[in-house]
Amino acid sequence: MNEEHPATQRGMAVVDAFLAEMAAVRQLKPVLVPGRLIFALDATASREPTWRQAAHLQARMFEAAAQTGRLAIQVCYYQGFDRFEALPWHTEAAPLRRQMERIGCVSGYTQLNRILCHTLAEHRRQPVNALVFVGDALEEDGAVLCGLAGELGLHGVRIFMFQEGDEPGVEAVFRKIARSSGGAYARFDAASPDRLARLLRAAAAYATGGIDSMQALPEHGNAEIAELTGQLRQP
Repeated sequence: MNEEHPATQRGMAVVDAFLAEMAAVRQLKPVLVPGRLIFALDATASREPTWRQAAHLQARMFEAAAQTGRLAIQVCYYQGFDRFEALPWHTEAAPLRRQMERIGCVSGYTQLNRILCHTLAEHRRQPVNALVFVGDALEEDGAVLCGLAGELGLHGVRIFMFQEGDEPGVEAVFRKIARSSGGAYARFDAASPDRLARLLRAAAAYATGGIDSMQALPEHGNAEIAELTGQLRQP
């Protein structure tokens, strides 16, 4: 059996800690209406080298949240030149894992505009607490995207933009999108899947109970909590 990369093992430890924390919160205070989070992914070819490792952590992290019953998650992704898919909402772990496992990377263009428009439409049907986007590239009009992000922010939907890599032009627009919604930006790389796990943990906590829930997470070894809450604007 192949051993997991040490960084992946560290990420898994973050997932396990998150699961224990969410289970404890549920015992103390049952939540009748789960938070709603859209988890959107860039599945174009540039993410192929790190896709499987990151997808494994992403699935495990949101499985942990789903098992508590406090969070409903919808996975969305784009790939190729014109494929965008929004999968069904789930509060249970198994369907979420199956969804994540069947997504692969295909060459194409970014379609963040479709993700933002979809999130607006979903929110109008039933409120969405947060949108998490994980990607590494951008080939669209930043002004248009920021306008949509601002509209989401007016509705109280915060956007968490998590950039893989360090391309400066992408970072500049990702930061503006997050700021326009009152959300937060952070970046990670292939060597730090444990950081991605902590970022996702914090975003999931926000969707279940806002900034208070994020700040209630143990901060030991988790500088990401302060990094994100320092940027967030209250709805």
